[in-house]
Formats: sequence, structure tokens, C-alpha cells
Amino acid sequence: MHIWWILATSVAALLYALSNYISVKKKDEGTKEMSEIASFIREGAKTFLADEAKAVFRTAVVVAVVLAVVTEWYVGISFIFGAIMSMLAGYIGMRAATTSNVRVANVARKTRNVSDALKVAYAGGTVMGLSVAGLAVLGLGVVYLIFGKMFGQVVNIKVVTNWLGINYIPFTMSISGYALGSSLVAMFNRVGGGIYTKAADMAADLVGKTEVGLPEDDPRNPATIADNVGDNVGDIAGLGSDLLESFVGSIVASMVLATYMFAIYYNRVDHTLMKNMIIFPLSLAAVGLVSSMIGISFVLMKKGSDEPQHDLDIGLWTSAIITLLSGTLLSYLLFGKFHNLEVVGFKYGWYSPWGAMIVGIIVGMLIGYWAEYYTSDKYKPTKSLCLKSKSGVGLVMTSGISLGMRSTFLPIATIVIGILLASHIAGLYGIAIAALGMLSFVAASVSVDSYGPIADNAGGISEMAGLDEGVRKITDKLDAVGNTTAAIGKGFAIGSAVLAALSLFASYIFSQLSAEAISEMGQMAGANLLHLLGEKTRLFLTDAKTISGALIGGALPYLFAAMITDSVTEAAKALIDEVRRQFKEIPGIKEGKAKPDYNRCIAISNRQALKEMKLPSFLALFTPIIVGFLFGPEFVGGLLIGTVVSGSLVAITMANAGGAWDNAKKLLESGKLECGTKGGDEHKALVVGDTVGDPLKDAAGPSINILIKIMSIVSILMASLFAKYHLF
Repeated sequence: MHIWWILATSVAALLYALSNYISVKKKDEGTKEMSEIASFIREGAKTFLADEAKAVFRTAVVVAVVLAVVTEWYVGISFIFGAIMSMLAGYIGMRAATTSNVRVANVARKTRNVSDALKVAYAGGTVMGLSVAGLAVLGLGVVYLIFGKMFGQVVNIKVVTNWLGINYIPFTMSISGYALGSSLVAMFNRVGGGIYTKAADMAADLVGKTEVGLPEDDPRNPATIADNVGDNVGDIAGLGSDLLESFVGSIVASMVLATYMFAIYYNRVDHTLMKNMIIFPLSLAAVGLVSSMIGISFVLMKKGSDEPQHDLDIGLWTSAIITLLSGTLLSYLLFGKFHNLEVVGFKYGWYSPWGAMIVGIIVGMLIGYWAEYYTSDKYKPTKSLCLKSKSGVGLVMTSGISLGMRSTFLPIATIVIGILLASHIAGLYGIAIAALGMLSFVAASVSVDSYGPIADNAGGISEMAGLDEGVRKITDKLDAVGNTTAAIGKGFAIGSAVLAALSLFASYIFSQLSAEAISEMGQMAGANLLHLLGEKTRLFLTDAKTISGALIGGALPYLFAAMITDSVTEAAKALIDEVRRQFKEIPGIKEGKAKPDYNRCIAISNRQALKEMKLPSFLALFTPIIVGFLFGPEFVGGLLIGTVVSGSLVAITMANAGGAWDNAKKLLESGKLECGTKGGDEHKALVVGDTVGDPLKDAAGPSINILIKIMSIVSILMASLFAKYHLF
């Protein structure tokens, strides 16, 4: 019965998204110039996603065939299904964003009202948010229904052995395959889209703004359209696929862990209890989806204010509070009738899963606050960074780096406290539920995140279409809030990645064990599964292979981030050369008498992004496979530990430093703080800082949380092979 209301909830969310899309599309696009510019952006984004889909499809088919051969056919099917859902979420979000952007600009032009423009931008963002959560829950619900129920994988939990002699539980492989499909597409979309958008942004800033002295989004700048296209393919399609992957990863981490716990406690605990532990994460995701729909409706229906951050915060908090209250009822319905729950680690009875969920929500909100504190122009760090521009670009750069590094401590300390509390309340399962709690209202948070790029595009269209300065002031106000909400979204993603990775790590160790070993654990088991795992395996930090793997894992996020940053730099160099060529060879561009060749810049960005995205993506996918077959499961275990620890720090540093540089530049441009004049040396120093931060906050940094989970899921799928077949 549970699965049908879960599926119905996901369908309702998708229908709500469709309704919001239709309501936005009914609005007028504005002047002929506005409509023409919007069509350029829309077609550029569609072309990139279509080309990228071809590259993803070729890789996905190969991976699906390999998974089907080395495990079972249904794993390949689940993988393809997950990839399709993730790609669909990105495409829907892009369509909604490229439909909304021009209409936001037109509403600002007609009404001169911040609140009216905000609602259109937010409505467009909700299409992305509701689609991400709706498709994630729908996809996992279908996998659960078909493979779990119809094929009996959750009816009869058991360890099986395939033709290669490797052991696994069929249901864990089915949902892990789905998660891997989502992760693969998220990696391509985030990396490819990030390279596209930041290459175009850097070229537009470094040549158009710094060298030529043109304003932001000036139509005389040849890279302007490509920059606005990039906002959609990177910050909408990439972000949507990224957070769908994070959401799916958190749900799957909980379900995989519960499935292994079912196998361990098979003869000691009521089977209905264990099945409820498996379905609880998916049910909680559905509850969060309903709560998000209520929170979204509240924002769209209430009377707006002139403070966009206030209205957006109301939607998030409403969704979080309703999720928290509804989670109480859900926890009672699924666990209230059972006794002796301490056996599975529930220290406070049926309250325990709910308590772990509360921990996750609070940790998520605190991480969001820390991100806002370090990146918003309302607080001291960004204001101080803006004032540093009076002393030159050198201090802007060193202060921004210092800010990013300093900003890691409080979020990580918050995550650590969350891990300890969740583990105390509900054991290892509680940590997994805390990760899901953090993203349980993801539809609302993605709606806020997606609003930002739409507002940014609206500002670009208003500038290129020659609308008056009053319109641009409205869109800039919306956009400044969008930069902060984007940093908050990245904080949620990396926080959930760390919590989910711990659960996936435990599942990775489980997946190496034989049926006999799991049965033996069931006879020994108390609630401390991590302690038992340590006794049953050789995965200790004193082991040479484990510590070696941890060192390589610690270095991997730096290598991965460097590759993406270099890719952005290479793509930007090609585009910078083109923009300089056009200014030099096409007479009259600077004076506005000749039209730049926008399409050539779009084509270069498209080609370079597709070329440069492959190597970092393959590094994430194949590193655990290569080292696993070389050095075995202990080395891979260390690799995962090192990647999580190092990657979380690198991702937070990059996201917050980049966000602060961007908002410090906008703070000067707004005139709210006397730190320099627009077009002056101080402004140029902050533009350089923003340019350096662009690939960090929007390409390399956000991709690391995907790196963490894609490596974990690949390792789970291949763990038994590593244990049986390795060279050293």
C-alpha cells in the first residue's frame, strides 16, 4: 500500500510543476528585441543539452552492458532508468528557465515591482524543484514496485551468487544501479555545464568588462549570449541533475543499509519491521515532497514584499517545519507497533527515525546559514572582502582564499555533531536518515536555487534589449539573492554527501561479505554495526593498503578540481581569443554600429565544454574500479574515506570563496557600501576575484559532492569483484 501513495505523490508534484510552467508561459515575452534575445538563449541551451545527451548515451550504454554482464540484467536496466530520469530533470528545468527569464524581465519592465518579478522567477524555479524531487521519487518508486515487489527482491531478502562467483543482495544492486545512472548524468551535466557557463562568463568579464570597459551583459560583448546560455546549462540543468543525484543518493544509502540490516537480523527481528525500514526513506521523501508543495504554494499565493530573501526563506522554512511535523506521524505509523527496537539501533523506540530526521534538517539549515554568512553581502566577511579592493587585486585574492578556507570549520563541525547525534539516536541507520532529512524538502530548496539563474538571465536580457536602468535594478536585486541561495544549495549538497557517504561506506563493507559471514554477524549483532564491521574486515587505518588508499583518496578531489578548473581555463582561452578577434576585426562593435557574431561564441563554448568534460567524469567513474582490481577492497575503502574527508573541505572552500568574490563585486556595483566606483580600479580588482571564483563555485566545487557519491556507489556495485579478483 505504501508504494502507491508514494507514486501518487510524485505524479501530483509533476502535475503541479506543469501547472506552474503553463502559468509562466502565458505571460507576455515583452518587446521584439527581448523575444529575439530569449530565443537565442533558448536555442543555445537546447543545442548543448542535445549534444551532451549523445555523449552521455554512448557512455551509459557501455556502462549498462558491463553492469548487466558482471552482476545481473536488471542492474543495467535500473542504471539506464536512473540516467533517463536525471537527464529529463535537467531538460525540464532548462525549458522552464529559458521560458521564464524573459518574462521576469518583462514583468519588471511593466510593474516596476520587485515582488511581482520575484514570483515569476520563483514560479519558473519551482518547475525545476518539483521535477527534480518528483522524478527522483517516481523513479525509485517504480524500481521498488517492479524489482522489489513484482520480482520479489524485498519479499525475500537473501544473498545470491552470480556466474562470476560474486555475492550480493539483488535489491541493493537494483537501487544502486538506479543511483549510479543518476550520478553519471549529474557528473556530465555538472562538469559539462559548469565548463560551458564559466568559460563564457570569464571571457565576457575579462575582455568585455575589464579590457574594453563594457557594462555587464552589454549587447556589444560577443560572449554575452553564450554567458546567458551557460547560466541555463550549468546553473539550471547541471544543478537540477546534481541535486536529483544527491536526493537519490541519500534515499538509496538509507535503503541499501536497511536491506543489509534485514539480511543480518533476518532471524532475530520481525520481518515487517525490516521492510518498513526499507520503505521509510522513500516514504519520508514523499512526505517532504508534499510539504514542499505546500511551502511553494505559500510563497506563490502570499502577498509579496520588497525583500526577496525574506519571501524565499518563508517557503523553505514552511516546507521544513511541515516535513518535521509530518515525519512524526510517519515514524509512528511505520514503527509505533514494534517493541525491542534497540536491536536495530533505535535507542528511543519509534521516535528514533524521526529524531534522526530532525538532526538532518537542523544540520542542513545550519549549513545553509553558514553559507549565507560567508557569502551574503549582508554580513561582515563579504563586506570586508569588498573593502579590500581599495588595496588592490592582491589583497582581494588572498582575502577571498582565506575566507573560503575559514568557512570550512563551522559547517564541518556542524556535520560532525549531526553524525554523532544521529548515530546516538538511531545507530548507523540514523546517520543515513539524517542525510535524507537534510534533503527531504529538496523540491523547495531547488526551487530557490533555480530562481537565481532565472533572475540573472532576466537582468542580461533587460540589458541587451536596452531596457531602462530601473528594470536592471530590480533584476540585480533578485540576482544578488540568487548568488547566496546558490551557495546555500551547494552547502546542502555537500553536507548530505558526507552523511550519505558514511552509510554507503558501511554498505560497501557489507557488500564484500558472503552469506555465511552475514549470517554469523546476525548471531553476534548488537546495535553497533560499525564495530562489528571492523571485526569482520581488515579495514583498519593501520593497514598499509587502507592508509595508502586514504592518501590517494585525499589527493583525488584536488586532482579532480584542478582538471575541471584547467578545462574551464582552456575553454575560456578559446572564447577570449574569439571575443578579442571580433572586437579587432569587426568594425563598429564597440560603438554599437555592428552586431557581434553571437552564434560563433556559442558554438565555441559548446564544442569546448563537450571536449573538456570527459576526462574528469571518467576519473570519477573508473578510479575505484582500477584501484580495486589492482589493490583490492581495503585500498578502495581507504580511497573512499580520504575522498570524503578531503572532498568536503575542498568543496566548501571553493563554493564560499567564489560566492563571496561574486557578491563583493555586486556589493560595489550596487553602491550600498563605499568600497569603490563602478569601472574604477577597485571594481576591476573585484571583477578579477569574481572571475577566479567562477570555475571554483560553479564548476569544480559543486562537482566534488557527485565525485564522492559516484565513487561510493561504483564501489558498492563492484565490491565483491574486488574482494575476489585483485592483483596485489
